[in-house]
Amino acid sequence: MFSVLIPTFNNIEYLKICINSLKKNSLYNHEIILHINEGSDGTLEYAKQNNFEFTYSENNIGMPKALNKSSELSKKDYILISHDDFYYCPNWDKPLKEEIEKLNTKNFYISGTMVGAGQVYFDAGDKYSNFDEKKLLNNLDKIKTFDFQGTTKCPGVVHIDTWRQVNGWSEEFSPTGGDDTDFAMKLWKNNVRIYKGIGSSLAYHFGSITTRKKDKRLFTYLGNRGNKIFLKKWGITINFFENQYLRAGLNNQKKLNFKPFIGSLDNPNKNISYYFGLIKCKFLKFYLFITNFK
Repeated sequence: MFSVLIPTFNNIEYLKICINSLKKNSLYNHEIILHINEGSDGTLEYAKQNNFEFTYSENNIGMPKALNKSSELSKKDYILISHDDFYYCPNWDKPLKEEIEKLNTKNFYISGTMVGAGQVYFDAGDKYSNFDEKKLLNNLDKIKTFDFQGTTKCPGVVHIDTWRQVNGWSEEFSPTGGDDTDFAMKLWKNNVRIYKGIGSSLAYHFGSITTRKKDKRLFTYLGNRGNKIFLKKWGITINFFENQYLRAGLNNQKKLNFKPFIGSLDNPNKNISYYFGLIKCKFLKFYLFITNFK
């Protein structure tokens, strides 16, 4: 069904949870492809011992390059972009498959819904050592979700042909930050107009483990850098694209705060709010130019 691409960077305990959940909780046969960054924690040996498909780099090459390299091994019709700190909940893949069949087109970008550190706040542990799988599974029916506008981007699904048409993820964003929204923008430029989050496809997310285990300032730095690259490349900010083009809501980390799915999108409604935001983007881009951001 899917080629599940999982970049990983010395996160073997989370990776084991992720892979075990894919094996245990999937209804369909998926192809798991890793990209191992460094692998000094035993990840490389783990992949070899379990005969996993993988690509490898001695150093951390970042999310975009890792996804692009691992995608070269894909033999399935659909690419699913994954983090290594996901736990895929039972039957997570069924609603994604049903949605793809219903859409009957290659021009889509759909995703599951993240619980935990994601769209729906739920505490089943913030690290592998205190992960309470039983608590999560016993409460799945109580977690309220709906199909929402936009996507979580991970776990996100596109057709392999669409992936190749836009050349995967843009490597100028490496190691990460802004790369996921840039991918959504490239899809938009490729006439994709269906951006949909599937509320019944759940994955528990521990939350940016690779970034959080480093200096916390790194996350802010990568986000700021990614925003600047995006603005310089596309002439608009990430927030402007997500709000005006994707019509997506925002995640406040405590409850589901996304807009219900509204269907295939048209071009932005060019009202006062649009032009005000666009002018602001132009000023910000000019500021980047005069400050010589690289």
